Amino acid sequence: MPGPRQDYLDAFDEEDDVFAPRTPASAHAADAYASVADGNAGTPADSRSGDPGGAAPPGAPTPGRGGKGRAFTGIAAAAVTTVLAVIVAGQVADGQGGADVQSQSATDRARDVRDPASRAAGRVTPAPGARLAPLTYEAKMERTYPLGATLKGSGRFDAVPGIAKAPGAGQKFTYRVDVEQGLGLDAELFAEAVQKTLNDQRSWAHNGARTFERIHSGRPDFVITLASPGTTADWCAKSGLDTTVDNVSCDSAATERVMINAYRWAQGSETYGDGNIHAYRQMLINHEVGHRLGYGHVTCDKDGDLAPVMQQQTKFLDHDGIHCRANPWPYPRS
Repeated sequence: MPGPRQDYLDAFDEEDDVFAPRTPASAHAADAYASVADGNAGTPADSRSGDPGGAAPPGAPTPGRGGKGRAFTGIAAAAVTTVLAVIVAGQVADGQGGADVQSQSATDRARDVRDPASRAAGRVTPAPGARLAPLTYEAKMERTYPLGATLKGSGRFDAVPGIAKAPGAGQKFTYRVDVEQGLGLDAELFAEAVQKTLNDQRSWAHNGARTFERIHSGRPDFVITLASPGTTADWCAKSGLDTTVDNVSCDSAATERVMINAYRWAQGSETYGDGNIHAYRQMLINHEVGHRLGYGHVTCDKDGDLAPVMQQQTKFLDHDGIHCRANPWPYPRS
């Protein structure tokens, strides 16, 4: 530890000591630093174990300096003690701070090991453009959807908004699509399926004979309605039809509604299986609209033939020893 600078010491050798007149004698008696620096004090300086600076230099104060020397000695000792105290305090603080930093660093390292979320390497960052693309119409039509076989809905319907213009020049039929509230099914998908199916050249639009247009308001020729099994049964009963036996759909001819049973739309049938539900949905639409157009039930007459679209394919494909193949179209070979 270097001592006070020489120019600082020399300042106290001047005759006009600025410190001496300001320090009364009574203050020296009560000044702890003066008792330490004064060699005539009762307690030897080298016996004070609490003095961080060690023992004071031995001997009496320097001759010729008198009170000023003693005042200087006390102030110098105070300065030395203060500096040493600051150094010691700084070392203690540094030691504590170092321990705190080391403890914090160790904690951070431990957290880094235990908690992968705190490490960039443990985080999964989606690649740009990695969002899943929305399902296509075909993909949606190939899926089954949950819906109970005994569900009875509210009996209230919402018309699917928008229009779909008739694409052909044949006899035009207008229709509206209603979906029962609370089914949890995709109403727009159903409406799109109806328009695509009816205007397919394999359907009732074959050879330009008919064309179908979906409207949202006004009076349509018929209303294709997607409804729960219970609501379907209620509307079919208005036309004397019982759909509860095999949980089927119907054309309620006494009303404006062509009823599509939502359970069959969502779940399909054993005759088609889950893997062919897109075709089954096309058959549902073509079969029930076929009734609205005036066609009745028929069956295939030759083993291995395609079932006519007006066969009750939800109920059966085989009859009287004849095996019929599933077919959703009125004109399948077009």
